[in-house]
Amino acid sequence: MRTTTAYRADAPGADLRPTTIERRELRAGDIAVRITHCGVCHTDLHALRSTDSSAFPVVPGHEFVGVVSEIGSDVDTVAIGDPVAVGNIVDSCGECPMCRAGQQNYCDSFPTLTYGGADPETGDRTMGAYSAEYVVRADFAYPLPAGLDPAGVAPLMCAGATVWEPLRHWQTGPGKRVGIIGLGGLGHLAVKFAAALGAEVTVFTTSSAKEQDARSLGAEAVVVSTDAEAMRSARGSLDLIIDTVSADHDLGPYLRTLALDGTLCHLGDLGPVGVDTMDLLIGRKSLSSSGSAGLPATREMLDFCGEHGITADVEVLPSAQVMTALDRLAKGDVRYRFVLDMSDL
Repeated sequence: MRTTTAYRADAPGADLRPTTIERRELRAGDIAVRITHCGVCHTDLHALRSTDSSAFPVVPGHEFVGVVSEIGSDVDTVAIGDPVAVGNIVDSCGECPMCRAGQQNYCDSFPTLTYGGADPETGDRTMGAYSAEYVVRADFAYPLPAGLDPAGVAPLMCAGATVWEPLRHWQTGPGKRVGIIGLGGLGHLAVKFAAALGAEVTVFTTSSAKEQDARSLGAEAVVVSTDAEAMRSARGSLDLIIDTVSADHDLGPYLRTLALDGTLCHLGDLGPVGVDTMDLLIGRKSLSSSGSAGLPATREMLDFCGEHGITADVEVLPSAQVMTALDRLAKGDVRYRFVLDMSDL
C-alpha cells in the first residue's frame, strides 16, 4: 500500500485532522493524482454529521482536480503531468444495462463512490479527496479543459454534473423555458448552463436580495417564492424546473408553474416527498429526479464548459481551514461553493 496525508474524522462529532492514510497500489488501469483543489459539498457535511459510527473513519471530498503523478501499465488516455478532474463516482461494474447505456451513475451493482464506497476488488472503504493524493481508475478521470481555473472546475464534478444531466436529457435550448429553484452550489451552475444553452431562465428564490446575482448569472426573470401573487403570476409559464433545494419543501406551488407536459426534476432533497396528484394531473405534468452523471454526460459537460468559459463561482480557502469552510457552509455563508487549496497539505 502507498500512503498519503488526508483530513480524516475518526468518529461521529469529531473534527477533521491531518492523518496518514493508505491508498491502494496502482492497478494496470489506475492513475495517481496529486490533488490541487477539492470542492466542499453539502454531502461532506452530512457525512461528518452522521451518528452512524460504522460510517467512520471518513475522509470527505468528491469533486476535485489535480495533476497525474503516476500511471498504471495499461493507461494510455493520460500522461504524467496532465491536469485532470474527478467526480463523485470512481468506478462501476461496466457490464450492466445502465453502464452499457453510459449511465454509470445508476450502475445496477451501485457505483463506487469517491468516499464512503467500497473498492470493487477488495471491499475496502474508499477515502475521499480532502487529501494530497488519490488513486483512481483512469476511465473516471477527465482531462481538464484548457483555460479554465482549476478551483472553479472542481465543483463542476459534482454540482455541475448533477444539474447538467437533467438539463440535457430534457433538451434544454432555445425556445425552452427553464426554472431553477435555489441559487446555491447546484443552482447557480444550473442557471449558467441553462442560459448558455439558450433557454429562457427563471430563478425561484426566497430572498429578493438574490435577484441581482441571479440576473448576473443569466436569469431573465426572478420570482420570490414566498410572494403568493408572484407565484400565481408564474403559473403555466415553464417547460422544465430544476429543483436544487436541499431542505424539505412543498413542491405544489412549483408544479403549478409548469406548462402543459412540463417536468419538475427534483435534485436537492432526496427524502420522501408529498405531492398532490391534482398538481400533476392538471396539465399532464411529470415529477422526476436525477443523480450525478455518467461518463459521456460528464465529458460533454466539461467540453461545454471549456467552449463557453464556464466555471463555478467559488471561495478558495487553504485546506487547513477546512473546518471553517464546513462551519460556514452549515450556516449558508458561501457564494456559491467553497474549494480547498490542497497545496498546504
